[in-house]
Order: sequence, then structure tokens, then C-alpha cells
Amino acid sequence: MKKILFVSFALALILVQSSCVSTKKIKYFQGAEEAYAQAQVIQQMYEMRIKPADQIYVRIHCDEPELLEIFTNDIGLGMGRSQTSSFSGSNSGMSNMYGYTITNDGNVILPALGTIYVAGLTTEECARAIERRIIERNLIQKPEVTVKFLNARVTIIGAVKTPHVINLTSERNTVLDALAQSGDLDDTGLPKRIKLFRENNGERMMYDLDLTDVSIFESPAYYLQQNDLIYVEFNKSKNIKKSSFYTFLGAGSSILALVSSIVALVYTLKKD
Repeated sequence: MKKILFVSFALALILVQSSCVSTKKIKYFQGAEEAYAQAQVIQQMYEMRIKPADQIYVRIHCDEPELLEIFTNDIGLGMGRSQTSSFSGSNSGMSNMYGYTITNDGNVILPALGTIYVAGLTTEECARAIERRIIERNLIQKPEVTVKFLNARVTIIGAVKTPHVINLTSERNTVLDALAQSGDLDDTGLPKRIKLFRENNGERMMYDLDLTDVSIFESPAYYLQQNDLIYVEFNKSKNIKKSSFYTFLGAGSSILALVSSIVALVYTLKKD
């Protein structure tokens, strides 16, 4: 009986310790209580910058619609018949809207404005550069230009519930946004082993991310850039389900501890 009691307690202790270790492995943002006991300044690292092969939307607006006609001499071919660009707007003014692909050398080529180098600029900086070109060519004195990304997206693959390509709806997206849209890590995903691949100035870089470490918020890869690739590594043994396995361990340790207590009580009563 003593041998059985000893084995029961030993197994309970092992399961409890295993359960504790598992919590450290899967709990997100460990250390946040200390790191954010006081408010921290958010690092403004989320501005997306224009890269070659990006597609951008350009909107030129002014209160004199006749001045925008020069920008309509743009014909799209290969659609069955030629199609010219058109205006859209309201009584307050007219707008001309286009989508353009950035060339491999970082330029955007616009009707009546020619070639403008925009690689490395934010959409706001690109809009101001286009406005300056319009004014320099004396086309419109007070143009209002808006630039947005048309094809900004990231890819997330690996041990997530829904691997897919995500279209970015704003210029402030985080790796957590991408994981949430993918249903979070699946049961085989390793929160400590997430890799983000990024293209920048003709080079590809890799960042290691750890969801269990609160310092992830300070990583240069925390805010996404267009064309980022996120890969979540699998557990070496896919048959061992992370959350369900450790849930079983936690529940099993509690049950075994209870059984051990009952056995000890019965043994003590019989001995008396």
C-alpha cells in the first residue's frame, strides 16, 4: 500500500509540474504586468512605404472640373474595346481616379505629369509629391491629391487554423491582426517560433517573433508591411495537440491528486 501511495503522489507531482511548464510555453505576452505597469509610448513604426510592383490609387480633386480634363487622356486596352477614364464627384467639385503600378525602378507614370519617383515614400508623401508636380507644371493651382494602396496584402501559413492571403484594410496592421484573421495558432502551433519574412530594397529579411514575450510589441516586425510572409512553426509531433494535451495534463493532475488523497485517507483509517 505504501508503494502504491508513493507512486500516486509521484505521478501527481510530475503532472502538476508538466502543467506548470506548459503554461509558460503557451501564455501570450508574459511580463506584460511589469512592462505596462505604466503607460508606454507607442513606437510609430507602422507607416507602409511604397515599393516597386505596388499598385496605388490616385485621386486628383479640384473645384474647377475643366482643369481635370487633361488627366482623362488615359485609355485602357485589352478589355474588348478601349475604355477612357471618367470623372466622379459632386457639386462641390470633380475628381479623377486612377490605379497605377509602380515600376521596377520605383517610379509612377501619370498622365500629363510624367514620371515621378515614389519608392520609399508613404502614401501621404507620395500625394504631396504629385501635388508639387501639378503645381510646377501650372496645371492646377490648388490640387488635392489622395493616394492609397490597392494591392497591399500579407500571407500567413503554417500552424494556423486558416492559412490564407490577407488584404490589408489600412496602413496600421499588426502581426496579431493577421493571426486573428487566421483563427489564431492551431493546436500544433508554436507561439515561440513565428517567423516573418520581409522584402526591403531588393533584399529579403527574416524576423523571429515570440508571442509569449511582451517585447514583441517593440519588434520592427510587429507592424506589417505589404508582401510580408508569416510562418508559424509546427510542433515536432503533430499528434500531440498543444492545448488539449496540456489541458488533459492539468485535469489529470488534479484528479490524480484527489485520488491520492482519498487513498491516503483510507489507508490511514484502516491502519487506525
